[in-house]
Amino acid sequence: VQLQASGGGLVQAGGSLKLSCTASGHSYNRYFMGWFRQVPAKEREFVAGISRSGSRIRYEDSVKDRFIISRDNDKKMVYLQMNSLKPEDTANYYCAAVQRILSAEVPTTESDYNNWGQGTLVTVSS
Repeated sequence: VQLQASGGGLVQAGGSLKLSCTASGHSYNRYFMGWFRQVPAKEREFVAGISRSGSRIRYEDSVKDRFIISRDNDKKMVYLQMNSLKPEDTANYYCAAVQRILSAEVPTTESDYNNWGQGTLVTVSS
């Protein structure tokens, strides 16, 4: 599956942005989807993940009450609604995908995913 993220931009602290990730290829509904972010000189960090049907969701603790991940399998899209943004949310955001056969748990580490889109930059000004 090929992934393309979009929706990044510049926003003031307290504002909102919605990221989108478009998938192309077959069997999109077999993939777990995730959002990660990365700032220079730091490792890529898990932000949110969603199961194939959308019934299971995981969030990184710092975004749990502010971000919402969702997916539309008919449109082959995954979204990240980001609210109450903070300057520390500034990063390149990446969408990722992985097929999982043996586990129903949403993966939360970078090495769990094997399909990556290009990043979309989110900048939150104070």
